[in-house]
Amino acid sequence: MRRLSSLLILSLALLAVGAAPALALPPVKHVLVVVLENENYADTFGSDSPAPYLAKSLPARGALLPNYYAIGHLSLDNYIAMISGQAPNTTTQADCPAFSELTPGTLSADGQAVGSGCVYPAQIKTVADQLTAAGLSWRGYMEDMAAGPAGEARSCRRPAIGARDTTQAARVGDQYAARHNPFVYFRSLLDAGACKRYDVDYARLAKDLRSPRTTPSFGFVSPNLCNDGHDATCVDGSPGGLPRANAWLRTEIPKILDSPGFRDDGLLIVTFDEAEAAGPNADSSACCGERPGPGSANPGFITAGPGGGRIGAVLISPFIRPGTVLTTPYNHYGLLRSVENLFDLPYLGFARQKGLRAFGSSVFNRVPPLKLRVRAGRLRSSGRVRLALRVNRRALVRVGGSCRGTPRTTSETGRVRLKVRATGHGRCNVTASRKGWRSARVRVTLGGGSGG
Repeated sequence: MRRLSSLLILSLALLAVGAAPALALPPVKHVLVVVLENENYADTFGSDSPAPYLAKSLPARGALLPNYYAIGHLSLDNYIAMISGQAPNTTTQADCPAFSELTPGTLSADGQAVGSGCVYPAQIKTVADQLTAAGLSWRGYMEDMAAGPAGEARSCRRPAIGARDTTQAARVGDQYAARHNPFVYFRSLLDAGACKRYDVDYARLAKDLRSPRTTPSFGFVSPNLCNDGHDATCVDGSPGGLPRANAWLRTEIPKILDSPGFRDDGLLIVTFDEAEAAGPNADSSACCGERPGPGSANPGFITAGPGGGRIGAVLISPFIRPGTVLTTPYNHYGLLRSVENLFDLPYLGFARQKGLRAFGSSVFNRVPPLKLRVRAGRLRSSGRVRLALRVNRRALVRVGGSCRGTPRTTSETGRVRLKVRATGHGRCNVTASRKGWRSARVRVTLGGGSGG
């Protein structure tokens, strides 16, 4: 018996065999949000931006949202809003210098927690709670969280209730900031142990992204106080600000985009927590009909205004046409609503606001092609050929032409094995198709006889 490798001529042609219309809500499996710090849109994405990778390279690979807004000042209220839809209160606006319980914590008619404080009672839920209830996964990835003093937690790191937050300022070797980690402020995650299990150091992300199975449905990334651009001069004396954030992105984002986890229908969102909060360039503007919650009548805080200013965002996904620029206004509440839409979850807090815009068909404007890879086994005397296929999306696989085989559906990992029977010097057409995608076809030519 001869090996097929000595007889088989593989003509592999990826052919588009029809394009389906764009999907308003594509089958995104993994959403990863990266949050940077304290910059106005004009400084970050302007023509003379000191962050060219962020301002030019990333939008060229996806969509730029120039009219994306924060919902308040200072930092913590924006992080809280992104995962819970809760509006600013006077304690979260001040970045919660002491880890205080929010009281009385009753819910208003529009889903807002009434009172002051920063640790929300158990009845106030987050998108993390929603994902867990739906059988989906989440993780917070916080840079330097595991670099704290001896005896401090390596996951879900936070002050004790009532204690001063010692992470408000960076230390050499430990630039973690609890106020940039929204998951530690919710009893619903603290009391059940979910925060301890799933709110982890940033170093864990690379390991999780090695496989779609270990990549969470929703991930939230906070770089440390130097790499997120918060500190103009880092605690070790090195330059910070936007150039430092840009350098971090240029190193870390390609690892994310090239990972098996992200390539499995991922969506990356890079944005900022807020615009500048004080000084001559302060921006406390808002969009999208934002209104204050019961905890603060002034979302702008230091500089009075209805919101946290214009900050911009970049989105990258196989479902987004590279180079897209959308002038539609969005904000952090709309981001939460968008994530909830993608995973079919109910709306939390101000994400349920009537008329609030979420990412739809104008953002998800691309129908990507399927891809096939074929590896052929031995050609047996009976004329049977084993074809091992690798499909980059879950799809229906069919065999046609002068080969016969049983249609199969790929597993979640995209692997499928087919036994087909060739007729003489036959030609197999293997087609993968999926509703809402451009199909792909691989042509496998069998030549040289069947051996004996």
